[in-house]
Amino acid sequence: MINFCIGMTRKINILLLLLVFTFQANGQKFVNEFLNIGVSARAHGMSGSVVASANDGTAAYWNTAGLTGIENPLSLNAMHTKWFGGIANYDYFSIARKLGSRNPSVAAFSFIRLGVDNIPNTLNLIGPDGTVDYNRVTNFSASDYAGIFSYARTLDQDDRFSIGGNIKVVHRSIGSFGKAWGFGADLGIKWKGDRFSFGLMGRDITTTFNAWSFNLTEDEKRVFLSTNNDIPVSSTEITLPRLIFGSAIHGDNGKVSYLMELDLNISTNGTKSGVLSGNNISVDPSLGIETGYMQKVFLRAGIGNIQSVINPVNTSNRSLEFQPNIGLGLKLGRLKVDYALANIGNISGILASHIFSLGLDFAPRR
Repeated sequence: MINFCIGMTRKINILLLLLVFTFQANGQKFVNEFLNIGVSARAHGMSGSVVASANDGTAAYWNTAGLTGIENPLSLNAMHTKWFGGIANYDYFSIARKLGSRNPSVAAFSFIRLGVDNIPNTLNLIGPDGTVDYNRVTNFSASDYAGIFSYARTLDQDDRFSIGGNIKVVHRSIGSFGKAWGFGADLGIKWKGDRFSFGLMGRDITTTFNAWSFNLTEDEKRVFLSTNNDIPVSSTEITLPRLIFGSAIHGDNGKVSYLMELDLNISTNGTKSGVLSGNNISVDPSLGIETGYMQKVFLRAGIGNIQSVINPVNTSNRSLEFQPNIGLGLKLGRLKVDYALANIGNISGILASHIFSLGLDFAPRR
């Protein structure tokens, strides 16, 4: 019984490693998925439908052109949440600064981390002589990091039309076993009118690549072979371009404000789960609504992650799944506090997550 448990522990550990290795080697359609999760509880409360309306420091992620909507010289934003039932930690921080008042321009830096920490490494649990030593069990983390450098500016005197771009540096690591570095670029444009706004964000417009390298000891390689698993080899991943188009209607009568936005996520990864999909293209819509009172209290709701799912019993039938989110926001002077509950009711089968974020603006000197 003890040998069976030890064997199962080792196999589970191998599976944890191979789960990441498999995505690295074979999952070209799902490269750098941690960069598609999204930032800020406000945006999550609206199911990410903010490409046309984001106008604070988080716009560096959603639509870089929206950075020109920052009113104060300096803006800080941060978010923390746990995904997949608390298994993974997701953290985000950004700083954005205005650079001029005439044809305003804004520079920003954003940092994102998604990590699974304290994973037990039982590859060396059993020594070469067959003895079991739990002191050989160590822990490691599987983490994804991204640093995003952003710049945006307006292109007309009315500050209605703006453009912005990102340079992304990506680092992924699986303990000491494997590491990857990647680079990519985004480009966004936005037009804002009195009642309507439109935005277009091109992500990974140059394609984003990750170059993987692995460092396994000879003993670790033998464990992989003894459990009938392939030894991972160095390779390169490529993230294909994606376009997100957003259109929003908004208004404010002095006390009550409203915002409704519809976004269309157009990807070239060839998935078949999109509402509209083909061999090389997929279109996924999302809808978000926000109402506010006195620009201090905000209620939000959204529907996203809409997918056409194949029935596992009868593959000729499909069903439509979606993910409903809700959110709440408070603006206390220059401090913004936001909360979102993702996937209320567990309708889509994705574990619900509580998301918190903070925003702080620094007023200009007088």
